[in-house]
Parts: sequence; C-alpha cells; structure tokens
Amino acid sequence: MSRTMDLSVTLDYTQDVVALLPEIRALESAGVDGLWIQEGYSFDAVSAIGFLAAHTGGIRLGTAILNVFSRSPALLAMTAAGCDHLSGGRFSLGLGSSGPQVVEGFHGVGYDRPLTRIRETIDVCRMVWRREPLRYEGRTVTVPLTERGRPLKLVNQPVRPAVPVYWAALGDRSVTAAAETADGWLPFFFVPERSDRAFGDALRDGTKRRDPVLGALDVVAHVDVAVGEGLDADRLLAPARSRIALYVGGMGSRQSNYYNALARRMGWGREAAEIQDHFLAGRRAEAAAAVPAEWLSLGNLVGPESGIAERLAAFAESGVSTLDITVIGGAGPAETVEILRRLM
Repeated sequence: MSRTMDLSVTLDYTQDVVALLPEIRALESAGVDGLWIQEGYSFDAVSAIGFLAAHTGGIRLGTAILNVFSRSPALLAMTAAGCDHLSGGRFSLGLGSSGPQVVEGFHGVGYDRPLTRIRETIDVCRMVWRREPLRYEGRTVTVPLTERGRPLKLVNQPVRPAVPVYWAALGDRSVTAAAETADGWLPFFFVPERSDRAFGDALRDGTKRRDPVLGALDVVAHVDVAVGEGLDADRLLAPARSRIALYVGGMGSRQSNYYNALARRMGWGREAAEIQDHFLAGRRAEAAAAVPAEWLSLGNLVGPESGIAERLAAFAESGVSTLDITVIGGAGPAETVEILRRLM
C-alpha cells in the first residue's frame, strides 16, 4: 500500500450521540481519527458537535454536512470558529448545497446557484476567521447588504486562523471547485476502479488552480465494512443496494438526477437507466436488484482480511486519504478499526 489512510466514522441523522458516547470513546481509543455528524432536516449537527467536544479527547469532529442556504455565511463562520474553540482545534466544517426539497421545502429559503453560493461562503468564512472587517460583493453573497450595515469583524480570537473546509461535491464543476478551493472533498459513491472516469478530469482541472498553501486535498470516501470469514455479503450489503437504488433512481427527476449522472459517468449507463425506470414506476425491489454487484463489491469492504487488505490498497492508490467507515457486520466497530489499522 502506498500510504496509510486516516479513518473516520459518520453518524447518520437518526443516531443519538449521547447514547452512543461509550461506543464513540471506544472508537477513539481504537484509533479512529475523525467523526462526522450529519444534519439534513434532523436534529442540528452543531449541538452534537458541542456535546462531543466536551466528551472526547483527540478525535477530529466535523459536519457532513451543513447546507449553505439555511445559515448565513457569516453565521457558518461564527459557528465553525465556536466549534473549533470548544474542541481545542479539532473541528472541520463540512459544507454542501443540499437540494431544493430541503432548502426550500423545510427552510423556506430560495435554492439558487449552489456552486457559487458554496464558493462565496468559503471566501466569507476565511475572511471572518482571519478577523478581517467583512466586506464582500459576490453573486449570491453581499456584506454589508445596505449602507446601514457596518463591515464588522469577529470579536473573538479563533483558535486557528483557518478552520478546515470540506466540500460535498458531486458534479464536474463542483468537484473542480472543491479541488481548487477546499481543504477536503466529500465524494459520494466512490468506487476506486471507476473514480478516474467519474472524477479524474474534474479533480485534475481543480488541482492545477489550487493554492499550494492549502496543501494536499483530503479525499474522504465512505464504505460499509464487515471483516470476517464466511460472511453473507449479499445480505450485509442489501441496505447499500437499496440506498444506491434510492439515489440513482429517485433523487431527482428523469431529466435531472445528479446521482444517476454519476452512475453513468462511472460506466453503468444501462444499469442507471434501468434502476431509474423501475424506481420511478414504483418498483423499488426491482430497482435495487438492478444495482450492479460490482458496484457493491468494489465500493465497500466485506470479506476476510486478505481481501480487505487488497481493497484498502485500491482505495489508497486511487487517491483516498481518509476512509469513512460504517461497520455493518463481522467484527465489532472498535475491533474492526483495529483490524483496518493493522492491515494498513
């Protein structure tokens, strides 16, 4: 393997961080480097970050993700600086655009020019963290908004002059922008053997324009993991199969579905069309059955240690620097982390 990847774990919308605290501490002791908190339209992620900041020691904490429409750019900057302070410099700000279903349907805020909004939000956040008087004129963000406003600067001194920013990007233009401007990238449905055809040109275009001061882009890929002999991979990966079918088939219309377009970029065009046809017709079981078995096997880690070691090498060599895991079977979560550490 070319290098050792960091390991992180993502808690989804439904998980209770208070109830999970013993397990989180065990994961931290086992060697997990980072913990991501989802938000969506659930309990807010920031409250959970504050709780975990007080009850963990060295593990990094991040949002995956906060959308850039429901909070103002300055508020996102204030929130990130506060979380970084409470955690002693362990916070990462994971940002994304979400979609109109959540932004307009739940928050009642207009969903417009999401890529530009994220870029301008990152600009504003970094100005706030540098404690510069906030003057910004963009296409989606203008501060001060009128002549009655004053260009204020953050009152407190941040723990760090720049909080790491992670961009949940999917399409070509947004992946290019993430590679150019963000500290890290949160891709979706990452398959090492298909990553170059799906993202390669976009990543290379953004990297060419990347400020060297930012350092290397941290690529965070999610996998379901089950380590052990004789595991029933089909059963264990059934939820992942249904999840892929939901996103590729139903997250958007037939004319506009970013996840369907991603499946096509990865080389599964025929399968993407079949999944969508079934899903939009209400045939969810058939949609799930149409998900390529190769997608599931290459995009996750299920099986004995020898096979897991090969797949870890494939992820590392495809550019992944942080592997975000969900343990779905086999060894327990902390033991799985220890196994992965040993295999890496």
